[in-house]
Amino acid sequence: MTPLQSLAAEIDARCRLSGDFLLRSGRRTREYFDKYRFEAAPELLAAVARELSPLVPAETEVLAGLEMGGIPVVTMLSHYCGMPCAFVRKAAKPYGTARISEGAEVRAKRVLLVEDVVTSGGQLLLSAADLRTLGARITHALCVIDRGEGGSDALARQGIRLLALFNRTHFPPPAGIRS
Repeated sequence: MTPLQSLAAEIDARCRLSGDFLLRSGRRTREYFDKYRFEAAPELLAAVARELSPLVPAETEVLAGLEMGGIPVVTMLSHYCGMPCAFVRKAAKPYGTARISEGAEVRAKRVLLVEDVVTSGGQLLLSAADLRTLGARITHALCVIDRGEGGSDALARQGIRLLALFNRTHFPPPAGIRS
C-alpha cells in the first residue's frame, strides 16, 4: 500500500459516515466525510498537508483557506510549503478590520484557494469572486476531497482548475453506518 493509499484508508476509517445527510449545496447524500475528524487530529492533518504540498502550483504566492474547514488545512499546508496564508471569511465582520480576507495580503498576488471537501464548488466560487474583487489572481483551487459532483466543472467555467488529493475512486462504496 502506498502512503497515499494508507492515508485514504485512514481518512475513510475515521471520517466517512453513512446515513442521510444534507450538504451545503442543498443536495442529500448517503455518505458524508466529516472533515473535522481529520482536521482535529494533528497527526492526520499533518499527513494530509504533507501529501497536499506537492500539488501546490509553483507560481503560488499566497495560500487562502476558506472558513471554516479550509482554515486548519491551509495553516498546516503553509507550514509544509513555507508560504504565507490568508483566511477567507464567508462574510466580512462589521467590526475590527472588517475584511473578508485576514492574514497575508492577496492584492496582486497569485492566490491558491484551499478547501477541505468540494461538492458543487459553491463556496469556492463565492470566495474566488470576493478575492478577485480585492485584486487576487486566482487560477487554481486545492482540496483534500473532491466528491466529484460538479465542483470541478463549475470552477473551470470561472477559469479555476481544481486540484484534489482524493476523489471518489480513493474510497470504497458506502457500506453500513459509521458514527
